[in-house]
Amino acid sequence: MPTKVIVDIPGEAPYDVRIGSGVLARLGSHLRAMSAFENVERVLVVTDEEVARLYRADAKDSLAQAGFRVSDIAVPPGERSKSLDVIGEIWEAMAGIGLGRDCAVAALGGGVVGDLAGFAAAAYMRGVPVVQVPTTLLSMVDSSVGGKTGVNLAAGKNLVGAFKQPAYVCADTATLATLPDREWTCGCAEIAKSAVIDSDEFFFWLAEAAERLAARDEDVTAEAIARSVVFKADVVAADKAESNGVRECLNYGHTLGHAVEALAGYGTFSHGAAVAEGMRFAARLAAALVGASLDFVRAQDDLLDALGLPVLDWLAEPADMLDAMKRDKKARGGRIRFVLPRDVGSWEVSDVDDEILLEHLDAWRRSKE
Repeated sequence: MPTKVIVDIPGEAPYDVRIGSGVLARLGSHLRAMSAFENVERVLVVTDEEVARLYRADAKDSLAQAGFRVSDIAVPPGERSKSLDVIGEIWEAMAGIGLGRDCAVAALGGGVVGDLAGFAAAAYMRGVPVVQVPTTLLSMVDSSVGGKTGVNLAAGKNLVGAFKQPAYVCADTATLATLPDREWTCGCAEIAKSAVIDSDEFFFWLAEAAERLAARDEDVTAEAIARSVVFKADVVAADKAESNGVRECLNYGHTLGHAVEALAGYGTFSHGAAVAEGMRFAARLAAALVGASLDFVRAQDDLLDALGLPVLDWLAEPADMLDAMKRDKKARGGRIRFVLPRDVGSWEVSDVDDEILLEHLDAWRRSKE
């Protein structure tokens, strides 16, 4: 039986997130039953070339059977497609096939596709509906919910975009059967992040279920997705546009994680592996600065280990790491901000002095020698 989570964000229309095996086959009928789609005649499916080979036909068939006229565009897979050139090609294609305000966009794929398609929908004709159809664990638990969309510039990631909440999210867990192990553990890292920030209940449930999640148990996977979506929806409802600081908790593990990705070379490690490394570092920093216990640090280490996210066999010079963190868009006025957990379910955002960071980065480096 599929799970339904309702995301209700102030100032936005509530939307459903359907989670379960086989929900993709009912995508078209669910949309056709929604009032927001009463006047929608055409749907553009945006996907990437790898996902297109696997699931494009299923998505298009479901939409066509519900009476929608369906077109599609497939972009090259990977982060390089999150560019002004590719988003421009999507907009030109939409105009070229005559899509008007009676259209919608369906994002079929992982986070890159979701960001691209969401931004395309946010700007085309000054806004048309977007439907998120995530096909990776990471996009199911994180990027498909919350409305962040955008593309990269040469100067950095996600510097151009818009907030665009989806009209519907269709998370078919059957699509995860084709997900490589590297991408599976990537999603597990974001689930772990959510559990640490959210509550004892989520954290200890995940600690008990970690080995089954790592082994791709279907029931545990669906439950983990649902719990993560509820957590993300609550955070976004409290801070839709990143205006009051609540949404910053979602950056836990990402400050050091983004620096690892940048210095190691994008693609060397998965995003999730880098975030897990960042969580380990942030927990130890929190023990020194905000009173996190060593029991908490060990419990988080044990959880990440059980999920298949070991300590990275990689290091860099502290000064290089510091410089990379200063270039991240989360920095403010040259000061580096960390989400620091006091304990499970309790956190704060702190500006950390360079001298303190260099000391802890040196300890991090020495721990790997």
